[in-house]
Amino acid sequence: MNSVGVGMKVPKKFRDDVRILFMDTVEELGKSVKKRLTEEHGFTEESFINVELTRFGNGEGKAKLINSVRSKRFFIITDVCNHSIKYKAYGKMHTKMPDEHFQDLKRVISAACGNAIEITVIETILYSSRQHKRNGRESLDCAFALQELQDMGVKCITTFDAHNVEVRQAIPLIPFDNIIPTDPMLSSFVQNEDIDYDKLLVISPDEGAMGRTRFYSGMLGCDIGMFYKRRDYSKVDENGKNPIAEHVYLGKDIDNGQYLIIDDMISSGGSIIDILKKIKNKNPSKIWVMATFALFTEGLNQFDNAYEEGLLTGVYCSNFTDVSEEALKKPWLKRVDCSGLLADCLVTYACNEPMSYILNGRKELYEKIAKFKASKK
Repeated sequence: MNSVGVGMKVPKKFRDDVRILFMDTVEELGKSVKKRLTEEHGFTEESFINVELTRFGNGEGKAKLINSVRSKRFFIITDVCNHSIKYKAYGKMHTKMPDEHFQDLKRVISAACGNAIEITVIETILYSSRQHKRNGRESLDCAFALQELQDMGVKCITTFDAHNVEVRQAIPLIPFDNIIPTDPMLSSFVQNEDIDYDKLLVISPDEGAMGRTRFYSGMLGCDIGMFYKRRDYSKVDENGKNPIAEHVYLGKDIDNGQYLIIDDMISSGGSIIDILKKIKNKNPSKIWVMATFALFTEGLNQFDNAYEEGLLTGVYCSNFTDVSEEALKKPWLKRVDCSGLLADCLVTYACNEPMSYILNGRKELYEKIAKFKASKK
């Protein structure tokens, strides 16, 4: 593995050339990453800048950079799905939504006024990632947003576990790095759980997640299964989609087995709950869910009920996006610290090193998991 990102000190010429801004949407994550960069990689306080985001009485906003980015390589990190930030408009408190966070990101880019020699945007969760393709007369939000950033002069866009990485084809002239936090997620899972690998099945909740499920099963050395979403095409729900009539399981059955359901995102969690109920009929001993982003837009009580009924052992998610205080208190939620991965990305960019060791660290991860498995025998 490349030595960058594993304790290497950043040469002074790179450190002086870099300015990093953690938006208010990633305040908690930013503190952890900053600590790693300063203590492990030699960054200084000068490497980090601040921004002042203000709102007028009617809700319009502006951004003012507190520090200069003239002739610097400027890195902006944001989480557009943070729902904990509020502001007052027309005398009432409002919660900032993804559209407003993305607008704030563009304000920061505008505030740089062309002074930065290079701007890299790191979206911990890709803006409008679920609207990555067009059906009929729909908008194509994700592709359009990426093109907006490119048109504003952004030279590189990085994100984690994009819902569909093919959206990068909208910006073929600039780098688009999609990093899946497999290493910290799986490492945390194998270290903290009592796993019977002979009875473990990795489950894909639908056809779209089969790629990542095959990868996880390969890393863990276990079998694989899949649920097929049978839709009712005679109906259309309030979201304009054909509702799911049934989840049909395809794959091996193991008596008293252990199941790990893999997905990129949990929104309301309705599909996951339905799958948990289906697996219950297979006499499981443990069922885990692993998703990079646990948004929990609603339905926390469903997971509480599943946990109390023994249908759910735990939910693993990253800390790349905001999770409510209510969710953080749940005994079944296991939030994995991925600040080391983000720090490695920033160090690699700062040193102008290739991202290949981060994007293609399969061998290293496999060997790490093999050691964990051997130590527990």
